[in-house]
Amino acid sequence: MPPADPVSAPAQRRGPGLRVRLTLLATGLVAVVAVTLVWLGWMLVGEVAASVPQLPPDTPVLVDGVRVPAGELADALGKSARVEVLRVGSVAFAMVVVAAALVSWVLVRRVLRPLHEVTATARRLSAESLDARIGVTGPRDEVAELAATFDAMLDRLQSAFDAQTRFVANASHELRTPLAVMRTEVDVTLADPDADPAELRRMAEVVREATRRAEHLVAGLLLLARTEATEVVPREPVDLAETVPGALDAVRAEARDRGLRVTTDLAPAPVAGDAALLGRVAGNLVENAVRHNVEGGWLVVRTATDDGHAVLHVASSGPVVAPAMVAELFEPFRRGAGRTGSGTGLGLSIVRAVARAHAGRVAAEPVEGGGLAVTVTLPVRVGAQDPAASGV
Repeated sequence: MPPADPVSAPAQRRGPGLRVRLTLLATGLVAVVAVTLVWLGWMLVGEVAASVPQLPPDTPVLVDGVRVPAGELADALGKSARVEVLRVGSVAFAMVVVAAALVSWVLVRRVLRPLHEVTATARRLSAESLDARIGVTGPRDEVAELAATFDAMLDRLQSAFDAQTRFVANASHELRTPLAVMRTEVDVTLADPDADPAELRRMAEVVREATRRAEHLVAGLLLLARTEATEVVPREPVDLAETVPGALDAVRAEARDRGLRVTTDLAPAPVAGDAALLGRVAGNLVENAVRHNVEGGWLVVRTATDDGHAVLHVASSGPVVAPAMVAELFEPFRRGAGRTGSGTGLGLSIVRAVARAHAGRVAAEPVEGGGLAVTVTLPVRVGAQDPAASGV
């Protein structure tokens, strides 16, 4: 029989369990206390007997039916009392130790029950059963706190696993489209023995466009994964107003071809963070505003500071967006019903991930008559002057 996998197999218990050890410890402590009390009682009765007043020598005294000379009364009383203490104390000692062992065994079992539930739950867990929870009820002691922490960890793991599953499924679906286009074009062209150079050129252009789309999709996936996995971003000075011109330059030709009216109001908005990621925020918002716009529409980009926060606001005309659909636009590969234009569907997902990595937030709302307004709010860089607060 092959040896068990050391990673998946539970660790084998060696020696007595925690319940047995705690029970023995508690019983041992009670036994020590009981022995100490018996010894103290034995000493005490001896001292009390020694302090009995002396009687005249000729006084007859009976101790346990035995005639004892009056001069030896104290010693006789002391020996008799100590024997009685030892006899009663031995019985009491045995009863106390047995009771302590039983009580300790029961109480330790109740105390350790949540730990057994944690172990059982951990053994049941798998990728398909992350919904298992301990749900300890009762006093909020250390063990219950451990169980609650374990449940909270499972909540985070399940959320992350569900998001990863959805993300992988969506990414696979999106990547399948350009790959299918390339394979179809190549198969059709190869199946035509009379294909001329013009047909081959057309096929090459289609394959090139599909390759470009797949490349952009992979780049967006890598950026999103990098941003979501970032716990600490660089804290270099960045002005959100300075990220906008570069973003507008990248789409200026497309905006001009579609007849869009672009308006900017760029006030200083100093923050601390990763310049490349923050530049991608402005770039994604402006690209979305242009690509999902309507012919002859408008686009407004504004930066400012407000109540200790730097604000980047991008609003544009476009198709009508239902308020209930706004939250879905921040999910990967969600473009929204009626939204047009090319793209990977990762733009707003990346914006949200970057904002969270910089301790900020992002919100969107539909524009009356059609379009979308997105506002990114980030903490103002420490030490930077807030013009709104200073009255400038």
